[in-house]
Amino acid sequence: MNYVTLNNEIKMPSVGFGVFQIPEKEECVRVVKDAIDVGYRLIDTAQAYGNEEAVGEAIMESSIPREDLFITTKVWISNAGYEKAKKSIEESLNKMKLDYLDLVLIHQPLNDYYGTYRAMQDLYKEGKIKAIGVSNFYPDRLVDLSLFNEIVPAVNQIEVNPFHQQIEAQKVNEKYGVQLQAWAPFAEGRNGMFTNPELKAIGDKYNKSVAQVILRWLLQRGIVPLSKTVNKERMLQNIDIFNFELNEDDMNKISCLDKKESSFFNHQEASSVEMLASLVR
Repeated sequence: MNYVTLNNEIKMPSVGFGVFQIPEKEECVRVVKDAIDVGYRLIDTAQAYGNEEAVGEAIMESSIPREDLFITTKVWISNAGYEKAKKSIEESLNKMKLDYLDLVLIHQPLNDYYGTYRAMQDLYKEGKIKAIGVSNFYPDRLVDLSLFNEIVPAVNQIEVNPFHQQIEAQKVNEKYGVQLQAWAPFAEGRNGMFTNPELKAIGDKYNKSVAQVILRWLLQRGIVPLSKTVNKERMLQNIDIFNFELNEDDMNKISCLDKKESSFFNHQEASSVEMLASLVR
C-alpha cells in the first residue's frame, strides 16, 4: 500500500474503501473484511451511515493489526456543537470498540460546525483522534475554518470525478496543506460514466477498466480516492492501480470531460442546504 503524509505528519493510505449505503450489519461486516483481505487499509464510515458497529466488528475479526488500519468516521449534522459532537465521537469509538480513530471529519458544513471542530481539536489533543478534517467544505468554508482555528484540517473529503474535477478547489486545499479525498469517484455510474467512450478508449490502451482509469487519474492528481463495492472481485480490480501510469496526453483527455458541476447536488445552493437540514428535523 502507498501512503500520503498529512499536514500533521500522520501517514494515510493513498486509496480507501467506503461503506456508504451498506446498512445491513451482516453484509457490511463481510464487505469490510473482504476489503481488508484484498489490501485496503483505509476504511471510511460515518455516523449517518448506520454501520459503525459493523465496521468495528469486521476490524475485530480481521487478522490485520489495528495499528495497520486507518479508520475514518464523520460527525453528522444532528450532532453538531461542542458537547453533542464530543459525545457522539465517544459513541462512535464505543460502537467500533476502538481506543482511537485515525481520522474524524465534519460531514457537512451545516449547523454549529465550529463547535464540532473545537470538540474534535480537544479529542485530537487527548490522543483519541489522530487527525481531524472536514467533508463537503467548499473553498470559502475551508478557508474560514482554517484561518480561525488552531488546527488546520488535515483532510477535506469532497466529490471528485471526471465530470466534476474540482480543479480550483484543489488549488485552495493545497494552498492550506489540506489533503483532498474523493467521494463518488465514479459518480455512482451517473451520466454514462462507465460507458464514456473516452474513458473506455484509455482503459483499452492500458488493458484496464474505466474504474481503474478513474482511480489512477485521481492518484496522479494527488487525490485519495474512496471507492465502494460489495463485490470482492471489483475490490481486487479497484485496488490494482499501482502498476500503470497515465501519460500526459491521457490526463489531458480526461481533463476535457469536466462539466464543472455535481452529479448529485451543490452544497452552496439554498435548496441543497434545506434538503440536508430536513434530514435532521
